[in-house]
Amino acid sequence: MTGKERIRIAMECDKPDRVPLMCQLAVGHYFLHTNYDPVEIWHDGDTFVRALVELADRYHFEGILVNLPGRPPNWRDWIDRRDERENGWRIFWKSGGYTDVPKDDNAHYFPPENKPAIPSVAEVDPALCWYAEPHDITGMKCPYRWAFDTETRPPGDFFPFYQYDTIETALKLAGNRLSVHSEIFSPFSQFMEMFEMEDALTSLVDRPEKCEAIFSRFAEGAIELGRGQASRGIDAILISSAFAGGGFISREMYERFVLPFEHRVIKGIKSERNVPVYIHTCGAIGDRLDLMEKTGTDGIDTLDPPPLGNIDLARAVEMIGGRMFIKGNLDAVNTLLLGTVEDVRKAAEERVRIAGPGGGYILSSACSVAPRVPPENLMVLYEVVERCGWYA
Repeated sequence: MTGKERIRIAMECDKPDRVPLMCQLAVGHYFLHTNYDPVEIWHDGDTFVRALVELADRYHFEGILVNLPGRPPNWRDWIDRRDERENGWRIFWKSGGYTDVPKDDNAHYFPPENKPAIPSVAEVDPALCWYAEPHDITGMKCPYRWAFDTETRPPGDFFPFYQYDTIETALKLAGNRLSVHSEIFSPFSQFMEMFEMEDALTSLVDRPEKCEAIFSRFAEGAIELGRGQASRGIDAILISSAFAGGGFISREMYERFVLPFEHRVIKGIKSERNVPVYIHTCGAIGDRLDLMEKTGTDGIDTLDPPPLGNIDLARAVEMIGGRMFIKGNLDAVNTLLLGTVEDVRKAAEERVRIAGPGGGYILSSACSVAPRVPPENLMVLYEVVERCGWYA
């Protein structure tokens, strides 16, 4: 059985021949652990996907998350100069802005000083919102424009021709070996990424109806993107909803500001193509697993254990096992980053023992694998599933 088949069966809450393995890597991990130029990994879609597949093969992962969108083919034409710095590189653009590319973390774009600031939640017209891509090479804008475009694109034709290039390249390189997953940002995540965090969170209290109008627009944009990804033949879609845990909002706020809009996104994507869609939410989610199920999600990713979250894996299996697949629960910081190989081995064995027997489990880090996680701590995960993960 191939890794692609194993993950498909696990996402159906069934038993493949053994527990599959799939971790999401932080982009900085590609910077540190491949020989590709970090500037190229961030800005060039083909280079990013080659790094992604190379590390998946090295670590014996059976699925990959394509978590950067396609890039404009002419991005190099916009470079004014490139400077090397102590901690990375700075790219100066002919448009006036610049991008800092650290050696071990996501690149960050800084706009020209005369660029208008993104308006506050109180000031913004919801009609100007459709989709906001945090990983675009020139950062957030409102109204939103892609890369170096000077005009916004209309709903229904919002995403540029190169948007799906990374997905299409990944599908070609993965063949029938790997399960290829794409990423969209939830309406709530787009909101949190677009506006200053204090402004965003206080606006949920001070102007909730305005926030809901913005979420509604972001949901429609996410549906357009998800349908486009699904039409390319993707194996699953991850909804990144990192800010929807208990560290940011209460259960009551989740029920009002997250659940209905994620439900709309999932329903909207699945109305055209029945692709698996699952949710990635960091931190403390133990008080809202039942609400997450109401979104219509096929599965839940991360399930951070204490101290980063509050998920007891056995309890989660009892609550949602058999109805939603489970991916994660392996502490990405205290175990994978700071632990020894033996620490990782024991933690992975425990998760396979608890969540594996009924099927519907994918062994994975709870959140993204940090840039400086030792490769040997990832290699041992394959050893665990090969030794302990087979179904009778």
